[in-house]
Amino acid sequence: MTELSRATVLRGVGLAAAGSLLAGGTATAAPPARPHPNVKLIQDYYAAYGAGDLEKLSTFFAEDIRWTIPGHHPLAGTKTGIDEVLAFFTQLKRAGFQAQPIFLAADGDWVVDLHRGWSTQPAGLDITWALAFRIRGRKIAEAINFAGDQHAADAFFWRTYPLAPIPDRLAD
Repeated sequence: MTELSRATVLRGVGLAAAGSLLAGGTATAAPPARPHPNVKLIQDYYAAYGAGDLEKLSTFFAEDIRWTIPGHHPLAGTKTGIDEVLAFFTQLKRAGFQAQPIFLAADGDWVVDLHRGWSTQPAGLDITWALAFRIRGRKIAEAINFAGDQHAADAFFWRTYPLAPIPDRLAD
């Protein structure tokens, strides 16, 4: 039996569709599938994030949300509760952070997201990020953020958010 290549299959499907149209058939597209409700939640979250609306953004978070930002930089660590997570997003807004979703998929309570994330103030960071969102009661209960280039993210955040010099940093 001859193994079919992807290109051969695609050519065959294209020729069959063209033949159907030439024979008087009509092309019909399948109706778009409704997104998983948790994917829709994250799409709506990204719309609020893109608008810079921190008040609206807070409505997507569970009261006890945990948002983890890996790395070795001033913004790294786990933020717990809406106030800490919003403080983190306030800092991202200060750097003009933007996000453009590339891929969203859901399985049970989890949504996986790939997006392009970049800074504008200052420019200098433009990488792919992955997030794992755990949804509970139609709210984001947990998010774990993964940088496509952690070294570049660490370097950017150190340049953009330097620690105060000692002794000011250690003052009460």
